[in-house]
Amino acid sequence: MEDYNLSKFTVISDPQSLNDKISAIRNAGLSKLQVIADFDATLTRYRINGQRGQSSHGLLQQGNPEYDAKRRALYEYYHPLEFSPTIPLEEKTKLMEEWWGKTHGLLIEGGLTYDAINNSVANSNIAFRDGVVELFEFLEEKDVPVLIFSAGLADIIEEVLRQKIHRSFKNIKIVSNRMVFDDCGRLVSFKGKLIHSLNKNEHALDMAAPLHDQLGNIDGPVSDNASVKQRTNVLLLGDHIGDLGMSDGLNYENRISVGFLNDNIEKNLENYCNAFDIVYLNDTPMWGVVKLATQLCSMEVD
Repeated sequence: MEDYNLSKFTVISDPQSLNDKISAIRNAGLSKLQVIADFDATLTRYRINGQRGQSSHGLLQQGNPEYDAKRRALYEYYHPLEFSPTIPLEEKTKLMEEWWGKTHGLLIEGGLTYDAINNSVANSNIAFRDGVVELFEFLEEKDVPVLIFSAGLADIIEEVLRQKIHRSFKNIKIVSNRMVFDDCGRLVSFKGKLIHSLNKNEHALDMAAPLHDQLGNIDGPVSDNASVKQRTNVLLLGDHIGDLGMSDGLNYENRISVGFLNDNIEKNLENYCNAFDIVYLNDTPMWGVVKLATQLCSMEVD
């Protein structure tokens, strides 16, 4: 682990409550623990070399300028609506369904290929936070399942993992929008329920596919959905308060929530501190979460 002064970038509003949750999770044992994580700007860095890093949706170039422009126009119309404080949630949810549905339609109509995904990732400005690989390796060693939730595209997330980490993990599942390609590698449809920014939660678990299905076989057991449902202690990682909904479908006993506040800190800090147990500021690396995971996975000694 790198020598990194986390204290300057860490806010814990209720240390006693956090310590109580840590003790409860440790006492319950590893078999009860799971990790649920957002992808964009949570596992990945918010800024790279001073520039805003790309999202798993934003990095995609179809190789068809007309359709890339059409998707960009949809973003410019719907993105402000996503964060509008005046639009009721029910109406906003319908708008997000519209946006994602239209975007997916353009990807099919524009003839997206898997080769275009591969090239888009290779040319993208996206990177994992320092410490993410170490976190994944530690959790795999401890057989703790990791669910990566994203309103983006599962196939792109898997390609980012493949190109940036160059290995797979038997304990990781992706819960995101999954593409169906024909024999020529051309996108023909999407599989399962649409996941957008306002409905990504454990109810979408059935869409999750083990990462190794795409990245090559791995010997050993892989956590199935039933066993994940029985893991009622949760470490949740996100960069939006809405990410707390990722555990909505799980009847959890204890949840430690970690929020990454990457931007507009003064404006948002109070709300994040009220929502999350731990808040990390300024696009900080993942070392604090690695340390926390180590604490949670160590046996409590009487």
